[in-house]
This record gives sequence, C-alpha cells and structure tokens, in this order.
Amino acid sequence: MTVAVTGLEVVSPIGLSREQHWVALLDGVSGLGPTKGFDSARLGNPISGEIAGFTPDVLPSRLLPATDRMTQLSLVTAEGAVEDSGIDVANHDPDGIGVVTSASAGGYAFGQRELQNLWSKGPKFVSTHQSYAWFYAVNTGQISIRHGYRGHSGVIVADDAGGLDAIAGAARRLDRGNHAVLTGAVDSAMCPWGRVAQTSTGLTSGHSDARRAYLPFDERASGWVHGEGGAHLVLESGSHDGYGVVLGHGATVDGAGDPASAGLVRAITTALRTAGRVPADVDVVFADAAGVRDRDCSEAAALVEVFGAHTVPVTAPKAATGRMGTGSAALDVATALLSIRDQIIPPTVNVTPDPGLGINLHARPRRARLETALVLARGIGGFNSALVVGR
Repeated sequence: MTVAVTGLEVVSPIGLSREQHWVALLDGVSGLGPTKGFDSARLGNPISGEIAGFTPDVLPSRLLPATDRMTQLSLVTAEGAVEDSGIDVANHDPDGIGVVTSASAGGYAFGQRELQNLWSKGPKFVSTHQSYAWFYAVNTGQISIRHGYRGHSGVIVADDAGGLDAIAGAARRLDRGNHAVLTGAVDSAMCPWGRVAQTSTGLTSGHSDARRAYLPFDERASGWVHGEGGAHLVLESGSHDGYGVVLGHGATVDGAGDPASAGLVRAITTALRTAGRVPADVDVVFADAAGVRDRDCSEAAALVEVFGAHTVPVTAPKAATGRMGTGSAALDVATALLSIRDQIIPPTVNVTPDPGLGINLHARPRRARLETALVLARGIGGFNSALVVGR
C-alpha cells in the first residue's frame, strides 16, 4: 500500500510556516539565542530555540485558558497541514480519519503554573483543565475534537524518537481501516520545570554563545540546546499528489551490554528492509545530531557501519532550531520531504564537521538528486528510530 504525505505544516524558531522555515533554513538562519521567556541561565543552560511571533488568538477564545502553549502550537500547525492537504471532513467519513501524535510529556508550563497554585494557594485554585492540559495525549485529543476526526487514533511516547514512531504508527493505521491520518509532533517545554527535566540529563549545553552552544558532529560539541516546535503531516492511502511517500520504518531499544551504535544500526537496517531499499539507494540522511560527543560518535559509527565512511550526504537542520523534544523528528521528516521536493540538501549551521567521524556532513546547502531520504531519531532511555521517505 502506498502511504502518501498529502499535506504538511511546520512551526519552528526560524519560521511559523513550512515555506518560511524552509527559506530561512536554506539561508543559514539560526533560531538560537538567549532564553527570553524565563531565566534559564540560572539552570546552566542559557541558550534556547524559542518561537517568536506566534499568536494563539487564531484559535477559539475558549481554548486559550484551557490549553498549554504546546497544544496551541500543535492545533495551529495541524490546521495548516489539513488545509494544505485539502482533506475535508464534510466529504469524508470522519470515522475513517484518525490522529496519531507523539509527545515527550505534556503541557509543562501549564502544569507548572497549576502545581504552583496548588502548593501556594490550595486545591481550589487549581484549574479543572489541569486534568488534561498536562497529559501527553492532549494534542491528539484536542486535534481530533477540533476537526471532528473519529478514526483510530493514538499517541506515542518514546522521547525524541517518538516523532518518527508516530508517523510510522499513523501509516499502519491506513492498513487498519483509516483512509487518512493526521500525524507528527509539536513540542514545547519553555519553562523552568521543563528545563530542569532537560538539564537533569547532563547532556544540555552550558555555552552562552548561541553560535557555539549546539554543534553536532563538531569537535567543539558541548551538549544540546532545547527548542520548541515541530510539524504535522496528513497521510493518505493510495496514489495522491503530495510531498512524497512513507516507505519504511525501524525502531529498537538499546540492549544491555550492546555497543553504543548497535541499536541504531538495527533500526536503520530494519527501516531499509521494510522500505525495500538498500544503503546505496539513500540519497541523504537527516541525523539525530545529539551535540554530545559520545552520542555523536556512536551515531557516526552506525552510519559508517551501514553506508561506509564519507559516502552518503548527512545533514542536521536542527542545529538551527535546537532539539525540540519529540517535535524534532517530525520536523526533520517535513524538512526531508521539502528537500526532495526542491532537490536540495539543507545545511548544518554553525558547525565545522569533524572529519574523523567518517561521515559526509554538509555545513552548507547543496543541490543534489534526491529520491530517498533516511531520518534518524534517538531518545533518552535507549530509544532508536529510523524512517525512510521517498519521492
């Protein structure tokens, strides 16, 4: 069965729409800078990839006090993807349209505010909306309610790897009766509580220079920068005009005692096998790009094992946006489809590639013949995911 991507929309620190994001990315724009929404410097992580200029007032006013910023971003992005696809629930059976998203947690900022109310003022001051606004399934629920979709739906939680797993899960729903699925992930945890969860990993960057804070596959790498945003896509079965097709997927969990790259290698080879592709068919890899030296080395080792040294082009567009939780992988899939559409590999900004890693990392945009792209994502806890998309 052909799984076509018929619509997509993006929100990121460098663009509030797919085309705005894409043009800024190709121009080498970086969305990283000192955190403005709160004081993250006191948490040892002064740089963020924040979204500027977003106005949730395009949503119904009743939703604003009931939803976290993460959900507001997700709802607007989902609406853009639906409009882009042209799908109309009035002309389709709503029982055949589902929603499958991914989340790293839920509405962090909403939850922090209500927990502060609980402990400082008492239970009567906690919003009833807290019961779902900080729940990891909230975006799936709010999107399905807003659009009237009643098909088989769900949510995936696998840290940063979840964005790919959600898209693959949505594709499987088309084999189980749905004729369309809205999928992807949009994430935001721009608040002290969310940032503490990130910095507790010991993997975030403490650098105060935005140009030096997040440098994946660079000898100067010192950790990652936290961003917000992501992408939503509409998948439909059969032959459609659109951005491309979902071809294959692989997901693994690292085993105890395995080499650091073993789980990712298994995910890649599974994705290629299910896509009916061999390594030589892949024209570009969108890397997970942790920005942490040992994790970058293990990812590079996996790529060298599968593809050979300095062969397939590799890019890490998230160097311009930061790692946005589960939204990063979905954004990489959308970016990969735009790359295939326009036949250009986007750059990895600010990075001086380390040749010793053995990968062909592109620091500048480059024209190329692109038919097949591999997108990689890894999450804390040993999650590995690989998705193959094609023209």
